[in-house]
Amino acid sequence: MSESSPIFQVPSIGLLHQFIGFEPPKHPLFTVVDYTKIQPQPFLESNHMPEKASFVCGFYSVHFKKHCKFVYGQQEFDHKEGTLLCTAPGQVIHYDADQDRGGSEGWGLYFHPELIRNMHLGQIIHEYSFFMYDANEALHISEQEKITLSNIIRQIEVEYNANLDSHSHELILSNIELLLNYCKRFYGRQFLTRTAQNKDVVSRFERFLNQYIHSGQIKIQGIPSVKFCAEQMNLSPNYFSDLLKSETGKNTQDHIHFHLLEKAKLMLSNTELSISEIAFELGFEYPQYFSRLFKKKIGKSPVIFRAR
Repeated sequence: MSESSPIFQVPSIGLLHQFIGFEPPKHPLFTVVDYTKIQPQPFLESNHMPEKASFVCGFYSVHFKKHCKFVYGQQEFDHKEGTLLCTAPGQVIHYDADQDRGGSEGWGLYFHPELIRNMHLGQIIHEYSFFMYDANEALHISEQEKITLSNIIRQIEVEYNANLDSHSHELILSNIELLLNYCKRFYGRQFLTRTAQNKDVVSRFERFLNQYIHSGQIKIQGIPSVKFCAEQMNLSPNYFSDLLKSETGKNTQDHIHFHLLEKAKLMLSNTELSISEIAFELGFEYPQYFSRLFKKKIGKSPVIFRAR
């Protein structure tokens, strides 16, 4: 995708239906799309839109495609059966009409944040961190996993096509949540099947942190953020933290704090620098924050640790 490709806003499910050549949705806040039936060409032509473009959608999406070109690092994905990609509102989605012309096998579930507002799913949606993964971190699912997810999608379609009643909203949300829970399980499986590649990422990250902290770079540039660390590994922040959690039991922030405090303990034991000076050497803008973090993680204040 060229960086110069135009970006279009798609704030509603209704506009999504226009783009893919569908009739207006039966429900304004969610829809299920069969990708073999997409006919975007009339919409592209009538709106003078290029066949390669980027879109910022105002809703969540979970979509499965049989034929994808996603890769993991420099390697092709693990499973050839298909790829599942989840996106959150505000993310940029790339579209290539050439790839979808003729119908791609797969389906897409799209739901607006308003559908889950003030509901249980709305309160826990942030726990599904895979919504913020990048495209190259998509879930590559097995045939059995595809069947499991497709069965849930069919049940959601039944509710979508039925006459709405007092139970419809609850049943739709419960099935969406069930789908997301299976996605979480399958992502967990994928971390396990990629353990060799993941261990390499962990090793590279440990080397990066050691070099960054012990070279004095941290004093100049400050404590590295989760986003900065993930970028060094060419991964999205959420995927990187979940990968570390799967391999080590600690997320990115935990790793950063561990290395910082190991360096701090060395400095407290082997230098005459004051607590404030050590804090500044380690990239802390405020010494008080360093002292609070040290006591929280180590169990005693820097002063007591040095005295012992």
